[in-house]
Amino acid sequence: MNKNKTLKKIIIIITLIAIFFAIFFYITKSKKVKIGNTSSSQEIIEMILNISSYESVVEVEVNSNKNVNQYVIKQTYIFPDISEQEILEPENIQGVKITKQRNELKVENTNLNMTKIYSNYPYITSNSIDLNTFIEIYKQNKEQTYKEKDNEIILEIETEGNIYTKYRTLYISKETGKPTKMEIKDNSKKTLIYILYKEVKFK
Repeated sequence: MNKNKTLKKIIIIITLIAIFFAIFFYITKSKKVKIGNTSSSQEIIEMILNISSYESVVEVEVNSNKNVNQYVIKQTYIFPDISEQEILEPENIQGVKITKQRNELKVENTNLNMTKIYSNYPYITSNSIDLNTFIEIYKQNKEQTYKEKDNEIILEIETEGNIYTKYRTLYISKETGKPTKMEIKDNSKKTLIYILYKEVKFK
């Protein structure tokens, strides 16, 4: 009888241990699955730096000594070297398309004087506000830094040459893996261009 009781105790203990390990394995596996479905910060950065093509709608604020200009722009980048910006707002330059391919820049709008665009909208007609421009500079720049704050990944670069676009900062959501905003500052660290990403689609 004592042997039977001892055997039953052993079986109960083994069963309890098996249940414990089964629960532990299930919890551990669930955690791993959850983490696996959320890309790490480094994976998100690598994905951003290796975008082939994208389409976005952005709100752009350009600050000058005299005034502040605001735009809504649809941006398209097609690998390896075609970028296009279509101005959606303001109404007076709505429909303007600026296409850059290699070293060629083409501005299209039948109702707009081309000279006026070049003289009055230097940042908009340049490619300085393109996401792919930031990516290219970040890859080549030795002064690049990376940090995390709250739920964002922050990429920063310091460039030489143009004092008006010396500092650039790109903010990326950890949750979506997509850019949320970009800041471009001059050599005195005054924000000249602020870009808010309303929609971003990677292709």
